[in-house]
Amino acid sequence: MYTLKRDDAVLVIVDIQEKLVKAMPEKVYEKIKKNVKILLEASKILNIPVIYTQQYTKGLGETISELKQHLTDCHIEKLTFSCCKEQTFLTKLKATGKKSVILTGMEAHICVLQTAIDLIENQYNVFTVADAVCSRFKDNWKFGLQYMRDAGAKITIVETVLFQLLERSDAKEFKEIQKLIK
Repeated sequence: MYTLKRDDAVLVIVDIQEKLVKAMPEKVYEKIKKNVKILLEASKILNIPVIYTQQYTKGLGETISELKQHLTDCHIEKLTFSCCKEQTFLTKLKATGKKSVILTGMEAHICVLQTAIDLIENQYNVFTVADAVCSRFKDNWKFGLQYMRDAGAKITIVETVLFQLLERSDAKEFKEIQKLIK
């Protein structure tokens, strides 16, 4: 329950879209972009499925191009704040057969939070990656993470996720993963 295993993991990226990122502090946005990109590249190396969402694409734009170039066609259009309130999302998530969700995106206190709570209520293990989620304001981010922890999510960071997925320094993917964080 507390350890992330690669054979049971799926990466979920929530609403990292063109107009939303413009509302984020630049340093925060750059860090999130870099860390989500690391998780995306690691997911490819480790064969972990990825699902990403877009909130009201017509108004907020597409997923940012720096991430979209690494993504396949497994995206969910949504109008609800929680990804789980879109049936297509739950259907795609269930189809992966995975029960541990590596959760990233924006904003921590709205869409990421509501998704985390609904995932937990649907019997998923949620690993919210604190350095791969953000909000416009630091307090919103901080209290969103605390709320998720109180609800049962594990709050983690990118490097912890990577090394839990690897498990061993002699894993064949170790050097490739290590390059992502150097």
